[in-house]
Amino acid sequence: MLKIVNVSKTFNPNTVNEKKALSDLNLHVNEGDFITIIGGNGAGKSTLMNMVAGVYPIDCGHIYLDNVEISLLKEYQRASYIGRVFQDPMLGTAADMEIQENLAMANRRGKSRGLRWGISAKEKTEFREVLKRLGLGLEDRMTTKVGLLSGGQRQALTLLMATMIKPKILLLDEHTAALDPRTARKVLQLTKEIVEQDKLTALMVTHNMQDAIDIGNRLIMMHEGRIIYDVSNEEKKNLTVADLLVKFEEASGDKFTNDRMMLG
Repeated sequence: MLKIVNVSKTFNPNTVNEKKALSDLNLHVNEGDFITIIGGNGAGKSTLMNMVAGVYPIDCGHIYLDNVEISLLKEYQRASYIGRVFQDPMLGTAADMEIQENLAMANRRGKSRGLRWGISAKEKTEFREVLKRLGLGLEDRMTTKVGLLSGGQRQALTLLMATMIKPKILLLDEHTAALDPRTARKVLQLTKEIVEQDKLTALMVTHNMQDAIDIGNRLIMMHEGRIIYDVSNEEKKNLTVADLLVKFEEASGDKFTNDRMMLG
């Protein structure tokens, strides 16, 4: 479904602030893969997401999505194929618009836009049903402005919006990191249910090593812009956090020093 071939990215080249974010990175993602991504600060996790989404141009290499090269496409040109949920709950929704208006925008992603912007009775019925899926009571608050929702409610809504029109790939960039632990658990459980029920292909960056082990069918570890460990299926399920720390030290020749991930 997604193939990344020899992709590199350097920010601020030939300056004192030069930072090599990705270095000759290769990754093949199969249809239906749910891959968790871990790594220390500056490992290139978010840069990888941004390269797939088209936020920044790659320096070299190729990116293929469903056998179509998208390396040179702008972010807006990829938007109809890619669903994304960010770390900040405020980024995925329009605060001044109603819940149903946000859903209508998501539902019309990639479709031709006519002159009629009103939400039909049929759409309202459909929106109520998809909101019930969240179990947050939002189906009875469809005319509420999204800015009045809690961070967890907004993130759950963003997740729903990102997957209403089934994306070829779903990008989850530490999407529970800004939430309190209880709310994060709820959003994470919703994520698992939606990905599994809709048979989505997904990449999820997380700072929680145990979540990386427990969720999905495959785990990759990044360090200094490269993938240094790639494990899947039963081997992944049998891992422990201690195993991951040992694997990191073996592959990188360095100690894992990200306190946030250790405490997570």
